[in-house]
Amino acid sequence: MSDNLKTDKQNSAVKKKSNLGVLIGASFIMATSAIGPGFLTQTAVFTETFKANLGFIILLVIIVDLVAQLNIWSVIGVSGLRAQDIANKTLPGLGIFLAALIGLGGFAFCIGNISGAALGLNVIFGLNVKIGAIISCVIGIILFSSKEAGKAMGNFAKVLGVLMIVLVAYVAFRTHPPVGQMILRTFVPTQFSFLPFITLVGGTVGGYITFAGGHSLIDAKITGKEHLGEITKSAVLAITVASVMRILLFAAVLGVVVNIAQPLGTVNPAAEAFRLGAGNLGYKLFGVVLFSAGLTAMVGSSYTTLSFLKTLAPIFDKYTSKFIIGFIVASTLVFLTIGKPVKLLVLAGSLNGLILPISLGIILIASTNKNIVGDYKHSKWLRYLGYIVVILAIIAGYQSLNGIVALFK
Repeated sequence: MSDNLKTDKQNSAVKKKSNLGVLIGASFIMATSAIGPGFLTQTAVFTETFKANLGFIILLVIIVDLVAQLNIWSVIGVSGLRAQDIANKTLPGLGIFLAALIGLGGFAFCIGNISGAALGLNVIFGLNVKIGAIISCVIGIILFSSKEAGKAMGNFAKVLGVLMIVLVAYVAFRTHPPVGQMILRTFVPTQFSFLPFITLVGGTVGGYITFAGGHSLIDAKITGKEHLGEITKSAVLAITVASVMRILLFAAVLGVVVNIAQPLGTVNPAAEAFRLGAGNLGYKLFGVVLFSAGLTAMVGSSYTTLSFLKTLAPIFDKYTSKFIIGFIVASTLVFLTIGKPVKLLVLAGSLNGLILPISLGIILIASTNKNIVGDYKHSKWLRYLGYIVVILAIIAGYQSLNGIVALFK
């Protein structure tokens, strides 16, 4: 009896350790999906425009990110259902509508990620961005076709992710950002705009991004009320990682903008900030990170988006690999036609921000549906805050439409 009890305890410890690894993995899936080329470019562009006042927008974005993420992951985790299935149970056919929206946002992000990878190659080798996009497309297809290569690339990207955080912190230290001004304007801003707000929210929890981590919990079978505490911690960790990176990047770029006082330009503003702040070595290292982030995010956004589109028709499920390759190729062709990589990266975040109030709204309605969550009682304050976020995102989206259209004028 004693031996059996000991074995049970050991099995329980092993399971908890395994769950912890999956939960941390889910956090980083979401965080690394967020910290892509768009994340880097958007933050640099808006820091140059709004300077220390961007601190207030970032604070607001972090609060909104947390509310959205906690609501979405809680309902997905407790129900054990994917977002499109939750939507279909809420209202027949709604899952198809949601999948179509996520597909649109994922396509925009894939185009943005290709442009980010192309910008990275431009920094490293000086290649024309269109040539860089074609190379990135070919490599992305190879990475997806070979599981081993994809796994190696994933591990490489994790190492580069740590390097990126260290590099950003180093640049922030080198450029001496006005910390006092940052803190003051974070709470007492003198300038505000809805476009950076909806763009930064969309680049963190918009579109497919927040679902990427939530769905991975379902794949790992970490679902049900008994795992709610773990799911909540994982959701908070994901937003924390992304937010720390955002704040460090904001500080680094602000130091360059204020103290060096040279324009970042429109070709690759984030990379230019690193060149001015950390010299040519920092510039080249940032190029490697930007390329890797774009490549891995391109494959990730394609795969996650196609997992939603399987709801639309069985053919997406039957020929998943072919559709993902087609998705990457089509995104590359659009980029080659349109160009404007920096504007595309900002646009991708904006479009996904416009999708957020719809996807979050569906989840909030589902949180009270017993056919979906059973006898689980979703936190009232979290649900009310979620509806506030939905209303705020709708207002921000409406106010930003002119700015989004103006990006391509």
